[in-house]
Amino acid sequence: MSRAREHAPARSPRREGGKGRPKRSADEVATRERILDAAFGAFMECGFAAASTLEIASRARVSKRELYTLVGNKHEMLIACIQGRARRLQVPADLPTPHDRDALAHLLASFGTLLVREVTDPTVVAVFRLAIAEAVHAPEVARTLDSIGREAARGALGKIMAQAKANGLLEGRPAQLVEQFSSLLWGDLMLSLLLGVASQPSPREIAGRARAAAAAFLQLHPLPNH
Repeated sequence: MSRAREHAPARSPRREGGKGRPKRSADEVATRERILDAAFGAFMECGFAAASTLEIASRARVSKRELYTLVGNKHEMLIACIQGRARRLQVPADLPTPHDRDALAHLLASFGTLLVREVTDPTVVAVFRLAIAEAVHAPEVARTLDSIGREAARGALGKIMAQAKANGLLEGRPAQLVEQFSSLLWGDLMLSLLLGVASQPSPREIAGRARAAAAAFLQLHPLPNH
């Protein structure tokens, strides 16, 4: 099968919602999920380039016509896989506002624990590996992961920093504060996970890492009036 065939555009896939776009039936939704599960498994086992649409269709027990109609071509399948799994990186929108340093330390530690727990999940790490592998040939894949997951996390952390600054608990640019805390939180953990030389930390290790990062960050940024 030619490479051009593998990346052929989907045939006007039906999407849920939207004016003039009929919603998928329950059977179509279930079939689409089965296709995406099969695609993700094939991408992980065979690599994106080697995983053929025929292989994915066979795993999902559907025809190639159904595959293109319900999902699209291989790149669209990969993006859909990323969208489904990258939502785990999103954080609650109703984060509390810190009014003192103890509350800020607790909030940073809680946020850090949530973020590290979700991002270090093997499935999420696998999504990052897929996005990296396709970054040159399909940059939209990396952009999807960045916009859905990483930007949401950075935005939530930036909100914490901005609120802390407004309440006189921190000084500095929120974006710079976000980078500093993130560096303290992650160190080289993500690189080690991507290289496969480390495994997901235990819940206790994750909580300890987040508390240590919060404490180190606040030591770097003493109260402005001090």
